[in-house]
Amino acid sequence: MNARRSQRLFDPLFTTERMLQIFSDHGRVQSMLDFEAALARGQASAGVIPTAAAAAIEAQCRAELFDVDALAAAASQAGNSAIPLVKALTALVAAADAGAARHVHQGATSQDAMDTGLVLQLRSALSAIDSDLDRLSTALAALAKTHESTPLAGRTWLQQGPPVTLGLKAAGFLSAIERHRERLAELRGRVLTLQFGGAVGTLAAAGGRGLDVATTLGRELGLAVPDVPWHTQRDRIAEVATTLGLLVGTLGKLARDVSLLMQTEIGEASEPPAAGRGGSSTMPHKRNPVGSAVILAAATRVPALVSVMLSAMVQEHERGLGGWHAEWETLPDICTLTAGALAQAIAIVEGLQVDPARMADNLDLTHGLILAEAIATALGEKLGKAVAHAIVEEASAQAIAARRPLGDVLAADARVAAHLSAREIERLLDPRNYLGLTKQLIDRALAGRRGNDDGATDR
Repeated sequence: MNARRSQRLFDPLFTTERMLQIFSDHGRVQSMLDFEAALARGQASAGVIPTAAAAAIEAQCRAELFDVDALAAAASQAGNSAIPLVKALTALVAAADAGAARHVHQGATSQDAMDTGLVLQLRSALSAIDSDLDRLSTALAALAKTHESTPLAGRTWLQQGPPVTLGLKAAGFLSAIERHRERLAELRGRVLTLQFGGAVGTLAAAGGRGLDVATTLGRELGLAVPDVPWHTQRDRIAEVATTLGLLVGTLGKLARDVSLLMQTEIGEASEPPAAGRGGSSTMPHKRNPVGSAVILAAATRVPALVSVMLSAMVQEHERGLGGWHAEWETLPDICTLTAGALAQAIAIVEGLQVDPARMADNLDLTHGLILAEAIATALGEKLGKAVAHAIVEEASAQAIAARRPLGDVLAADARVAAHLSAREIERLLDPRNYLGLTKQLIDRALAGRRGNDDGATDR
C-alpha cells in the first residue's frame, strides 16, 4: 500500500505536487528502472552484452508495467525494494525475450540501483527547489527595492531598537537565499554521481570491463563517475540533507518575523489574504498566518530529520545495516517539507501586505526613546561616549517615569542644551534620519544576486 495515500489530507498544506511526484512510488520505481535501462545500454555499448538484449531490457523499464503493491509486499521480506523489482523486471524481459533476461542487472547490486535511482530523483528535486529559490529571490529583491526607505522599528530581544527599513529586512533574507543557491549549485557537482560498484564495490562481477561500463553508464544517465564506488560513504547524501536543513532554517526565520509583524498589537505587515485562508472555526474576525505556520512546522521537523541523516553516515563495512535503510524515507521527507516551506514563503513574499502608517505609529510608541542611541552618539562627539551615554540613559529614565517625550526631557537638560539645539534634537529623533547605510547595504544585496554580472560576489 502507498503510505502517501493516508497523508493526502495534509500534503497540499505541507508540500508540493511536483515534489510528491518526484518521490512517489512511481517516481522511485521509475528511477531504478532508468538505472537498469541505462546499465543495459552501457553494457551493450561496452560490448559486455548484446545490443538486442539491451533493447529488450529497456523496453520493459516502464514503471506502469509493475505492481507497486506487490513490490512493496515483497520488499518487506527481501529487505529492500530493488530485489523484487529486479526479479519482476527479469520476468517481464523473459516473457518477451528469454535470452535477454539473463543480462538483467548484470554486474550490479541492489544498492547500485537504489542509490543511483535516488540520485536521479535528487536531480529533479534540486532543480525544482532551485527554480523556486530563483522565484523567491526575485520577490525578495522587489520587496527590498520597493521598501528601501520604508522605516519600521528594529527589534532586539523583542524590544524596540533604532529604526531599520523593511527593505533592509528583505535584503537580509535575499542575501541568505543567495547563499543557499550557491550551496545547492556547489553540491550538485558532488551528489549527482553514479553509484555502481557491484556487491562490495570492486566491480568484480563486471569482469575487466567494469570501469568501461561505469563510464558509459554515467554518460547515459548524465551523472559523474566517481573515483571509487560510494556504497557506505554517505557524505554526498548527507550534504543534501544538511543544505536543505540550512535553507529551511532561513525560511523559518522569515516566517517567524512575518508572523510577529502580523500580530494584532504590531500589525505592520501580513500574509496575503485569500478566500478560506487563515480563518477560524469560531472567531469570525481571525486572519491567521497560515503560511508562516506551515514553514515553522517544517523548520521544527527538518532539523531532527537531518540529524537522522548524519547519524546514518556511520555504516558498516561495505553495506550499511540499518543506517542505509534509515535514509530511504528520511531524505524524501526533508525534500518534500523543504518544497512545501519554500512554496509558502514565495506566496507570502510575493503577496505581502505592508502597512507603512502602522509602522510609523509604532515608531512613535516610545515618544523618541528608540532614537536614544542617535542622541547619545551626537552628544558623545562633544562629551565623550561614556558621559553622553550616562546623560541620555538618565533622561530616558525620566521620560519613562514622567511619561514625557524624550525630546522634551533632553531639551530641558542644560548639559544637553549646551551642545544640541532643540531643532537638532528634533532632527536626531526623526527615524528617517537614523537609517545609517541602509540604502547602500540594500544595493549591495541586490547587486549580489546570482546571475547579476555587475554584482559583488562577496556575501
